[in-house]
Amino acid sequence: MGKTEQIDSQYSPKVSPWIEIMDSTLRDGEQTNGVSFLPHEKLVIAKMLLQDINVDRIEVASARVSEGERDAVKMIMRYAERNSMADRIEVLGFVDGNLSIDWIRDCGAHVINLLCKGSYRHCTQQLHKTPQEHFDDIHRVLDYADKTGVAVNLYLEDWSSGMRNNPEYVYSLVDSLRDYNIKRYMLPDTLGIMHPLQVVDYFRKMRHHYPTLHFDFHAHNDYDLAVRN
Repeated sequence: MGKTEQIDSQYSPKVSPWIEIMDSTLRDGEQTNGVSFLPHEKLVIAKMLLQDINVDRIEVASARVSEGERDAVKMIMRYAERNSMADRIEVLGFVDGNLSIDWIRDCGAHVINLLCKGSYRHCTQQLHKTPQEHFDDIHRVLDYADKTGVAVNLYLEDWSSGMRNNPEYVYSLVDSLRDYNIKRYMLPDTLGIMHPLQVVDYFRKMRHHYPTLHFDFHAHNDYDLAVRN
C-alpha cells in the first residue's frame, strides 16, 4: 500500500504513491456470527465491489470449504472473464499440496492468496512442524502454482506476533521465498494486537530487509484501530 501525499509537479504521475484496496468482505465477512452468503448473493456483492465501488481486488472465498463456495466462485469468475476482470479475483488457499490450487483452477480462478504461518508460534504449535518443514511444504505448493499458471500472493498469518516475538523466523521465511514468483507479501495483524507506531516500526524493518518486495497490510479491528493502522 502507498500513502497519499503531495507530489511535486516535476515528478511523473506514474511514480506517485497510491492506495490499493483488496476487499475481503466475501471471505472475512462470513466469519461474522449469523452471516452466510448464498452464491447469487456473492455474485451481486462482487459486481458492486468491482463496478460501483471499483476496488482494485476482491477476495471471494476460501478454497475447499463447501460446494456452495465452489458455485459462488464459478459464478463470479464467469462474470469477471466476460468483463476482463479475472485478475482482480482472488481466493484464499492453503499449504495442502495440490488441493487448493486444483480447487481454484476448477472454479476458473487464476490467483491464490496462499496462507502460510507468519509466526514461529503458529508454525510449531498449530502445525507441529519445524520451520524448515513448513518452508518445504510452501515451496512445493509454489512449484505447483508456477507449473499450472496460478498467480500467488502470500499471506504471512500472525505476522504481527511473529515480528513482536521472533522476527528472525519471519525473515528466514521470506528469505526462503525470495526466488519464487510471488507478487505480494500480505502482512496481517491476525490477532488485532498492533497500534500505529508498531505498524510503522515493523514495516520499516520489512522494507529495510526487502526493499524490492511488494507488501500489503491486512488489518484486523479488534481494538478499532484497523483504519488508523
